[in-house]
Amino acid sequence: MEKGLSIKTIVAIGIGSAVFVILGRFLSIPTGIPNTNIETAYAFLALMAIIFGPIAGLLIGLIGHILKDAIFYGSPWWSWVITSAFVGLFIGIGVRLFKNSIQIESGIFGTKQIILFNAIQAIVQALAWFFIAPSLDVLIHAEPVNKAYTQGAIAGISNVVTVGIIGTILIVSYAKTRSKSDSLRKE
Repeated sequence: MEKGLSIKTIVAIGIGSAVFVILGRFLSIPTGIPNTNIETAYAFLALMAIIFGPIAGLLIGLIGHILKDAIFYGSPWWSWVITSAFVGLFIGIGVRLFKNSIQIESGIFGTKQIILFNAIQAIVQALAWFFIAPSLDVLIHAEPVNKAYTQGAIAGISNVVTVGIIGTILIVSYAKTRSKSDSLRKE
C-alpha cells in the first residue's frame, strides 16, 4: 500500500487550488448580502474531492481559499477558509463511504448516484455554512451573531444549489469519460 500522496494527487492539489482561486475571483456572483457570493468554486471543489479523495479536497479548499482571500482581500478570512477545507474533506469522505454506490471512475453516475451525491453534499454544506462558518465568524472574528448566521445561511443555500447543479453536471461529464466496468465483451 502506498503511503502519502501520489504525484498525481499533489499536482491535482496545486492545479485545483489555482482553479479555486480563479473561479472564486471571476465566477462568483454577488448575493446582495455583504461579503457573501454565489460561488462556483465549490462545484469544482466537490469534483476534485470525488476524483482525488478527501485529503486533496481538504487541501484544495484550504490552499485555494487562503490564496483567494490573500490575493483579492489582503488577508485570509480564517473562519471561511477552515469551512472550505471542511467541505472538501467531508464531501470526499462522504463519497468514499459510499464507494460501492458512487463509482465515477467506472463510468457509473446515474440517477441513484446523483441523488446520493447531492444528499452527501447538502448535509456537508449545511453543517459547514449553517453552523461551522458562522460560529467561527463569531469566535474568531467577533462578528455579530445575526450577521454571521445570515451570511452563513445565504452561503449554504447558494452552495448547495450551485454544487447540486454545476457540480452534478461536472461529475456526470467526468463519469462519461471513464470506461464502464462492463463495457468490454468477449467476441
